[in-house]
Amino acid sequence: MIPIVCVVGRTNSGKTTLIEKLIPALGRRGYRVATIKRHHHGDFEADHPGKDSWRHAQAGSVATALAGSHRLAVFQHLPHELAPDVIAGLFVVPPDLVLTEGYKESGYPKIEVVRTAQGAEPLCGRDDRLVALVTDGPWDPGVPRFGLEDVEGLARFIVDVLLARPSASPA
Repeated sequence: MIPIVCVVGRTNSGKTTLIEKLIPALGRRGYRVATIKRHHHGDFEADHPGKDSWRHAQAGSVATALAGSHRLAVFQHLPHELAPDVIAGLFVVPPDLVLTEGYKESGYPKIEVVRTAQGAEPLCGRDDRLVALVTDGPWDPGVPRFGLEDVEGLARFIVDVLLARPSASPA
């Protein structure tokens, strides 16, 4: 089973920026990372320059899914052009890790981004499968904390703790 880790937080907390930085940091460690961006609207236009899914792909994601309640779009980088019958079998080359943006209510492990400028408390606790907090604030939810710019430390944590054991699946 491919490990899944959810990056969660309030709107404009820095989730997309963190994922953009994590993808190459994990890639330098030899991991192929795919992303899923949760889309809260039932209908959407897909893969527009500057939008989150496009930014994930520009950062090096080997596959990106944009999921809404009524639509799913999948973008995957391939080593060569595929025939339509092969494309129908989707995700021919599975990633080593999937980072989602959103899905805070899921049973997957979560990394929450919280900025003090937003003036709000963290959304998740350990009971929500929070495994790390990325913040510039004083909160101590009893999980490892990383500064907003400590992407390398967070990448090390993901590799050493989350990928070292089969815990990145729903409870």
